[in-house]
Amino acid sequence: MSHASAVTPAPERLHALDALRGIALLLGIVLHAAMSFVLASPRFWIIQDTHPSFILSLLSFTIHVFRMTTFFLMAGFFARMSFHRRGSLGFVKDRLQRIALPLVVCWPLVFVPIALVITWASHFPNGGSLQWSSSWLPALPNFRLTHLWFLYVLLELYLAMLLLRGAIVWLDASGTLRMLIDRVFASVIRNPLAPLILAIPIGIAFCLDPRWVNVIGVRTPDQSLITNAQAWICFGTAFGAGWLLHRQIDLLRILERRWLPHLVLAVVLIWTGFVLSGVMFSAPGAPKLPYSFATLRLASAMLYAPAIWMTTFAALGLALRFMSGFSPTWRYLADASYWLYIIHLPIVMALQVALSQLDWPGLVKFAIILIVAIPPMLASYHLLVRFSFIGAILNGRRAEKRVLPRSGIATA
Repeated sequence: MSHASAVTPAPERLHALDALRGIALLLGIVLHAAMSFVLASPRFWIIQDTHPSFILSLLSFTIHVFRMTTFFLMAGFFARMSFHRRGSLGFVKDRLQRIALPLVVCWPLVFVPIALVITWASHFPNGGSLQWSSSWLPALPNFRLTHLWFLYVLLELYLAMLLLRGAIVWLDASGTLRMLIDRVFASVIRNPLAPLILAIPIGIAFCLDPRWVNVIGVRTPDQSLITNAQAWICFGTAFGAGWLLHRQIDLLRILERRWLPHLVLAVVLIWTGFVLSGVMFSAPGAPKLPYSFATLRLASAMLYAPAIWMTTFAALGLALRFMSGFSPTWRYLADASYWLYIIHLPIVMALQVALSQLDWPGLVKFAIILIVAIPPMLASYHLLVRFSFIGAILNGRRAEKRVLPRSGIATA
């Protein structure tokens, strides 16, 4: 591929990647709905259900491996697309409107009900505050960004990428450096070991963290305005990879062709990591392990880091292989996913607390949480957001109601 073609922006909307970005956000709702059913000691969620589930523990572990890395890779891809369509000033204005403004406006609207639900959960023996115990509003830089931390990190990555790109353009007037970067990145993606290569930085970060275990995954910066190193390394690598993929869109075909081996290896790595987490946290009184905890932790890091990228590439390849055509349903859900993710957490938490003590199977209660939560949230999007100024802020445009000429029925 020539350098001229490498930097040509995408001529069409990439429906598969747009859908994948929405799926990554929607999986966050599924993940959070499953958290109360994960059997963990010590407890890491606001409530632990009386009926934990092995299946939901595995589901939670699996989603947690790849969801945010996939999201940030898509964010980097679409960031470059938007940058070249809008220009520098237009891009900054768009990001302030669609990312910074929702963060500032929505944070108090979700923080207050989350705090109230956590207070309610504290009345149960297996619920209540965890990292929230000192005070509701701790001194800066500690700040409870809740699940909206991803917006904060996005703003940081946008700023870092704009500064880095500006410096490269200034220093590299001939384009030689950019051509070299493209060639190196293309050689990495074409290499069958690409997931292992991209996993090296975050794998090293895991190994250097003496408190890291694989159930934690990448440490998310939801408790501080200073983003931790693991988040910068993993999500920054993903964002940068997405940006560079947009410079050479033809590389996506390679990931599409490799979807099956990536998926098989991802399943093996996730299952092995999940089993290993159970071995590491085996119940007291279990037979003594022949390996030290430090050895098992190192093995977990060496498995979890490539699992992140193997599963991310598998998800990307699956989307490109099976979701490349335009689908009105996926387009609608992709548009709705941003709003649903913003508002979902206090709703899901409240349902978890309400159901936590009932003597019902965990899978049944999990299904009830999703069935009760999602339809009203979708209705709120359709009635209050999609065709209003809120939709214009979140999605960059206000959807228009189309009226059928004879029946007069409005459609989305």
